[in-house]
Amino acid sequence: MHKLGRGNRDKVQQFMVITGASEKAALQALKASDWHLEGAFDVFYNQPHIRTSTDTRHLEELYKRYKDPYADMVLVDGITLLCNDLQVDPQDIVMLVLSWHMKAATMCEYSKQEFIGGLQALGIDSLEKFRERIPYMHSELKDEQKFREIYNYAFGWAKEKGQKSLALDTAIGMWELLFAEKQWPLVDHWCQFLQTHHNKAISRDTWSQLLEFARMVDPKLSNYDPEGAWPYLIDEFVEYLNENGIIQTSTEDGVSTHKW
Repeated sequence: MHKLGRGNRDKVQQFMVITGASEKAALQALKASDWHLEGAFDVFYNQPHIRTSTDTRHLEELYKRYKDPYADMVLVDGITLLCNDLQVDPQDIVMLVLSWHMKAATMCEYSKQEFIGGLQALGIDSLEKFRERIPYMHSELKDEQKFREIYNYAFGWAKEKGQKSLALDTAIGMWELLFAEKQWPLVDHWCQFLQTHHNKAISRDTWSQLLEFARMVDPKLSNYDPEGAWPYLIDEFVEYLNENGIIQTSTEDGVSTHKW
C-alpha cells in the first residue's frame, strides 16, 4: 500500500474500518470504482466474489437469538434486543435502511427469509460485522437514488397490513425521520398543514409526489408551476404557505434555499 498516494491510502483505511474488509478486498473495490468510496461500497456489497462470504451457521445463530419464542419471525422484542446489542436507538433511521435491505414487508417484524437474506446481502454473519456495517447503511442515505428507493419503500413498510393508505401520525413521523436526512426546509410547515387542514390518511401518490416536490420546487416556491400535475393536497399546501405569509422574498422567515 506504500505505493499509493496519501489520499488513496486514507480511503483504503476508511474502507477497511467501515466494512471490516481485508486490504486486498478494499483495494479491489476501490480500484473497481475508480477510487470513489460510495461506489466502492456498492461494489463490495453487491459482488459476492469481493465481499467476505457469510457463514450460514452463524446466520442461523443470529436469527435464533432474535426470533420470537412463539413465532418463526423476529418481532418487536427481538428487534429491541437487536438494537440493544448494536447500541442503536430503535428510532434510528438505520433500522429503516436495514429493513429496506431485508425487503421486510412490515414494520417491526422480519420473517426468517427476510432476516437471513438481508444479512447475507450485507455480508453480515456476526454482531461485530453488524456494528461495522452501520456507518455504511447511514452513508447510503446520501446517495440520491438509494434515498429515493428507501423513501418509497418506507410507505409500504410503515402502513398497517391490509390498508392502502398510511395513517397520518405515522406518515408525519416518517417524514420527520427521512427529511432530517435530506433537510427539506418546509417539512415542519407541511406536517402542521396536514394536522390542521387534512387530518386524514396519506395516499401512496401523495407520499411519492411530495419527494418530487421537495426535490424540484425551490423552498421559496419561485419555480412552482400552479398548472403542474401535483396532487391537490400539495397545491393546497402551497396556498396555505402563501395565505399565511410563510413564504416571503427575504430569508427572515428562516426558510433557506438549500438545494439537494
